[in-house]
Amino acid sequence: MHDSDFDTNQFPLAYFTTVRCFGTWLHGDERLAVDRHGLNVYGRQRRPANAKLQDVMRLNMRQELILLNDNQRAVVEKAISEVCLFRQYRLSAVSVRTNHFHVVVGADSRPEPIADAFKSYATRKLRDGGLLAREVKPWARGKSRRYLWKPKHVARAIHYVLYEQGDIPDFDD
Repeated sequence: MHDSDFDTNQFPLAYFTTVRCFGTWLHGDERLAVDRHGLNVYGRQRRPANAKLQDVMRLNMRQELILLNDNQRAVVEKAISEVCLFRQYRLSAVSVRTNHFHVVVGADSRPEPIADAFKSYATRKLRDGGLLAREVKPWARGKSRRYLWKPKHVARAIHYVLYEQGDIPDFDD
């Protein structure tokens, strides 16, 4: 074997990141979820649907769920673009929906600080524009990050973000 037989890149070509609005996808939801208690591990099953758990999660919410209107969505999309421009991330696709946003972005960085920058900058822009009260937290605690190592996976993610919604494509082949 030769060194060229292995991909030695430290970072993937891109990340497919999803951030949900607060309260729009609770544990117990029929769409399934992952959590911080051992179920957020690649290859493991997700937490199964559980209506009682979902009701408890809803009762424990400290604020109402957040849905973005058209003006808020435009501000969030612009904020994401500005973060990418300022930090020199390679933005391939963005779609801001009423209850979440998807971004396909490349960077020589781990994905967590990228997604955190999107969340914080968008929040600041929403507040500065009078579109979000100071005490409201618009984003769910976590974020989904998928590593896209192959050009076909990047293309698949871009197509999904720009033209589809629903089941997330498979990036394992």
